[in-house]
Amino acid sequence: MLAAEVDDLVLGDGGVEGDRALALIDAETGRVATAKHPRLWRALLQCTATRDGSGVTITLPDGRSVPAAEADGPLSELLGRRVRLSGERPPGAEVERPDPEDVLAEGVEAEVEAPTLEIAQGSPGSTFVDHSPLHLVTTATLVHLGVEALRYRPNIVIATPPGAEPFVENDWLGRELVIGDVRLRVTLPTPRCSVPTLEHGDLPRAPEAVRGPMAQNRVEVTGFGVLPCAGAYAEVLAGGTVRTGDTVELAQR
Repeated sequence: MLAAEVDDLVLGDGGVEGDRALALIDAETGRVATAKHPRLWRALLQCTATRDGSGVTITLPDGRSVPAAEADGPLSELLGRRVRLSGERPPGAEVERPDPEDVLAEGVEAEVEAPTLEIAQGSPGSTFVDHSPLHLVTTATLVHLGVEALRYRPNIVIATPPGAEPFVENDWLGRELVIGDVRLRVTLPTPRCSVPTLEHGDLPRAPEAVRGPMAQNRVEVTGFGVLPCAGAYAEVLAGGTVRTGDTVELAQR
């Protein structure tokens, strides 16, 4: 659903506490629903999910708010497919991920090929993350591409100093980042799917959110091939709390 901006995050081995702890499962296929397959699931980007003391509340495009435990029916109606919310990631959980180039060329309603991809391959946790526990992106990359951070759905946006090169995240692979008492290791460049190009709430379509990386930053992603990327995945070596304004230090090679 839509990204949320917060002032602090609690990090553990599996990533951000509460992040992607729930997901929608397609009753027909058993796969995880994601706007990576826009024809089926892009309406999710018109919904929000909010954590509070009693659990998670989901707000639908018409303004209705429902507890997560009561959301299966309203979400199935919205999406036109029967879905159920789950807090348990099935073994080998998969999503359908059309090539974003096909979606851009054919349109979001086109029936393009949609290969399946196992999620959370780089995470020791039980949440529904795409790959590794964390996703990072720098302001150098965002400003260069002219794309809002929320379209890329990072956990942490790192403000880089003047003169930092776009896609500097590529140079951090295998290196550690220290944020207060928290230590992270950068694992992979983040491949970009169709999601950043879609409407996000009131924000319009933005094809440039993927066309920029397609033209300027196709890099090798170990195990997946050469793909258009922006940002990087990371694993948590030492957990704790990170807050807006914390200093980020890149460990020396």
